[in-house]
Amino acid sequence: MTTLIWIAVAIVLIGVYLSWTAGRLDRLHVRIDAAKAALDAQLLRRASVAQEVGTSGVLDPAASIVLYQAAHEARQAEDDHREVAESELSQALRAILADEAQLTAVREAPGGEQTVAELTAAVRRVPMARRFHNDAVRAARAVRRHRLVRYLRLAGHAPFPLAFEMDDEPPAILDDRSAGA
Repeated sequence: MTTLIWIAVAIVLIGVYLSWTAGRLDRLHVRIDAAKAALDAQLLRRASVAQEVGTSGVLDPAASIVLYQAAHEARQAEDDHREVAESELSQALRAILADEAQLTAVREAPGGEQTVAELTAAVRRVPMARRFHNDAVRAARAVRRHRLVRYLRLAGHAPFPLAFEMDDEPPAILDDRSAGA
């Protein structure tokens, strides 16, 4: 009789553990979805501000074309090409804003200070949003690597989470100005 009680207790404890693990994995997937939505919003914001700067007419024509094209590609990129397009936008921003004359031209335009502030904020928020997303992915992957989770398929049909890897380094001139402010 006592053996049956111990077996029942063990089964209940294992069931509670499996249920807790499945719930945790579900919460991690929800966290990944929320972080992905926040990252998408920040990437869209950065591309929109960059596109606005590219079409403002204050940059030289070549810089305007390069910035507009990179921002447009980033906004229109499919999911499988998104990381590359966003990295290209980061590189375009760094290349164009490496020349302080370009930034000065944007600042001197009507509403330029506000535009530079928006661009600085957008450029600084992208790495944070990407870090939050990749941290959530890393946590979900750690749970999904456990044998019990794999064998019992506690993740259900949820796709394996993928990190978002891109070049998100801000232009030095925006980073320096924001650090000095």
